[in-house]
Amino acid sequence: MDTLPTVWFCAVAVLWIGYLFLEGFDLGVGMHMKLFARGEGERRVLLNTIGPVWDGNEVWLLTAGGATFAAFPRWYASLFSALYLPLTLALVALIFRAVSIEYRGKVHSDRWRAAWDWALALGSAVAAFCVGAMLALTTTGLPLDANGDRVGGPFAWLTWYAVLGGVAVVAFALVHGLAFVALKTDGGIRARAHRAFVRWLPLAILPLVAWVIAVQLRTGAWWSWLLTLVAAAAALTAWMLARRGSEGRAFIGLALTLAAGAAAIFSAVYPVVLPSTLDPANSLTVTSASSSDYTLGLMTVVALIGLPLVLAYQTWTYWVFRRRLSVDSIPTAHSVVPATVVRLVTGKQA
Repeated sequence: MDTLPTVWFCAVAVLWIGYLFLEGFDLGVGMHMKLFARGEGERRVLLNTIGPVWDGNEVWLLTAGGATFAAFPRWYASLFSALYLPLTLALVALIFRAVSIEYRGKVHSDRWRAAWDWALALGSAVAAFCVGAMLALTTTGLPLDANGDRVGGPFAWLTWYAVLGGVAVVAFALVHGLAFVALKTDGGIRARAHRAFVRWLPLAILPLVAWVIAVQLRTGAWWSWLLTLVAAAAALTAWMLARRGSEGRAFIGLALTLAAGAAAIFSAVYPVVLPSTLDPANSLTVTSASSSDYTLGLMTVVALIGLPLVLAYQTWTYWVFRRRLSVDSIPTAHSVVPATVVRLVTGKQA
């Protein structure tokens, strides 16, 4: 076994798990701007729960992509070139999310806010689906030839596995978002989020279960099956804790469900990083797709310095903004005249 390529395969898996966990709930909250929130007050509460953290959460996506590019250039080249369409859709959706979060409060108009709410909800849903589809194809395979190039048209990637992975991430993000809202809010919105989480978790987790089991049946080993059982036990525990009103512990249980389920998938496909559905000989492995040991060694040193800093500042951010929010804690929306306009009209400082 090649040690450094294996270490970086595990590192890439951890980065994707971190992204799905952190970005998962704020993608869910974004979708719930239209599915769950009742009225402008509740929408502003939802937006403020993720306001301080959403952009930091997206750092994990950039880091996962960058680590794949540096550690496994052939994996990165084959995957991203074969998936130009879903990758482009995901990036456009993430751009719409970011712009809607920043712009929805710039104009005091119901129509303006409603348009950006739809942009946030749809952008979150499309991004979640595309990321899930791409990860599912990473673990189930693409039609790759001996050069690592995709065979087929622009929709050759759109398989049942891609749909399953996309639906799995969307469904998980929805219940993950409800768990986060129940943890971060108070009052009526907290009670409704708690009830919805308890009600929908058993159904929403099914696509993820199907994805995990499908991979296990194809390439699973005893350790990946063990992780699958851990994920199932964590999901059941999270549901039971939520029914008892233990929102924080239920949120942790859901996080463990995601971590164990994703680890089961990645460990089941190891040492293959990108299977070929045309010929197993065309599949990329941690050895054939990795960079040199010198590059991986240098990356390891940088990661040992940088990763603790990222974890430290994100932990500090969540700690600073740990308070619960309610509709009563959100000030009434009102129009604001920019200071530059005041100076132009009156000739005085605002």
